[in-house]
Amino acid sequence: MTRFNGCIDLHNGQVKQIVGGSLSEDSPDSLRTNFVSRESPAYYTELYRKNNVTRSHVIKLGTGNDEAAKEALKAWPNGLQVGGGITVDNAEHWLAAGASKVIVTSYLFPNGKFSLLRLKELCRKVGRERIVVDISCRRRESHWVVAMNKWQTLTDMVVEKETLDILSQYCSEFLIHAADVEGLCNGIDEGLVKCLGSWVTIPTTYAGGGKSIDDLGLVDKLSNGKVDLTFGSALDIFGGSGVTFTDCVVWNKSRPSHK
Repeated sequence: MTRFNGCIDLHNGQVKQIVGGSLSEDSPDSLRTNFVSRESPAYYTELYRKNNVTRSHVIKLGTGNDEAAKEALKAWPNGLQVGGGITVDNAEHWLAAGASKVIVTSYLFPNGKFSLLRLKELCRKVGRERIVVDISCRRRESHWVVAMNKWQTLTDMVVEKETLDILSQYCSEFLIHAADVEGLCNGIDEGLVKCLGSWVTIPTTYAGGGKSIDDLGLVDKLSNGKVDLTFGSALDIFGGSGVTFTDCVVWNKSRPSHK
């Protein structure tokens, strides 16, 4: 059954909520920020820990976020997943720093082309159970294409059942950002969520566009309970007015616990 999973997005060492498609190192002036927190990363980790919001994640959006990410992980050892710049060379470092799992995207797509070899190497190094593949994507006509480099570069991978079946052999979870609606609080990508519900065979968290507590029920219905949801800019702890963290915790308490 669908549950709420937490997120902590880091940009320049601060917890922020950013409109997904606006994040670009080549065009920094295009960045659109919904929220910049006065609180530390550990503050949010403690909220998730105290309320048993499991399978939450911290994402490093660009450089300058390593110390902030380690602060978040230290507040709940083996309680948070970490992503952003993860490679076969540093994955063990982040697991040793307290991450429960590492989240990988861009490393799997050298020059924008999917490398199964890289995923297999990472799997051999840290184990399938410690890997989350982030297949953040952008809609192109009737399908979705995986996007990398902070969602700016489209890859050669289409999100479909066959793709997810291959990936799931080498990871234990999916994290899927719908980059076109990320940070807009205008509603989830219902078509994507419905497709994911019929495609995924491993735990999956969807992010993007959530605007109210009703979206948890909507995701539950569309995905037949197979996809979880995370809220960003709409959540009150990130300056939003669409949904309260308390309501999300109450929702989770009415659901079976994550394994």
